[in-house]
Amino acid sequence: MPVTSTAYARLAAAFPGLRVAEGAPRSGGGWVGAAELAAGGTTLDAFAGHAADELAREYGRAPRPHVAAALALHRYAWPACLLFTVPWFLHRRVPRLPVTEVSFHRVSGAMTVRTGAFACLPDDPAAGLPGAWTVPSEAALRGELRAAVAEHLAPLLDAFGPRMRRGPRALWAMATDEITEGLYYVAGLMGEEERAVAELTRLLPGGTAPYAGGAGFRAAPHAGNGGAPAGGCERDRLTCCLFYTVSPEQSCVSCPRATTSDRIGRRATAA
Repeated sequence: MPVTSTAYARLAAAFPGLRVAEGAPRSGGGWVGAAELAAGGTTLDAFAGHAADELAREYGRAPRPHVAAALALHRYAWPACLLFTVPWFLHRRVPRLPVTEVSFHRVSGAMTVRTGAFACLPDDPAAGLPGAWTVPSEAALRGELRAAVAEHLAPLLDAFGPRMRRGPRALWAMATDEITEGLYYVAGLMGEEERAVAELTRLLPGGTAPYAGGAGFRAAPHAGNGGAPAGGCERDRLTCCLFYTVSPEQSCVSCPRATTSDRIGRRATAA
């Protein structure tokens, strides 16, 4: 059994919208290989076009091409980062998954991975398995995680960047956002939000190139007197996904354009 299987099973149980199967990358019938996206060209154009068509049908407004590209990358990168962060968070294992080993179904959101090498700590029962290599500390394992995600995302950011009209710093800030917000959300579904905040703060404290910025959590504000309850954490995204250009009435909970009163209102509504 692949060393990531248990972690991906727990991920699917907490978040049924993402199911990860072990196997060779798939292509066609809604499937696209991550390597195909990284190659750019017509495959990437079709992927961004599919995202644009979905948004136009749902909101009655076609996104501009650079917005469609940004939202298409977000749709892929958010779950792709979980392929790395969930095994690390649950079992302290970091798989190496270059783009040649992953595929994505653009309709269902399902993914496939072909797990080979992985990093772990010396006391991991899987440390003696083929493909395993050990690192001496938690800090070293965090470094392996940052490197593994960067290895996967770098060719995709290179491919999407020109279509998104964003430079390297903005693209790696987006990567920071996807790593942080994906695990924070899923860990919350697992009842481990507090631990996720602590782990992500150590993983992305800022100044860990190529990533721009850090996890940046803070205590959430509250209105009191019947408003949003105290407690919990929040953060602002380092980059704007531009969804507001498609639906001006809606914005992300962590939108960097939001004001404190906006956030309090959304928390009160959710409560």
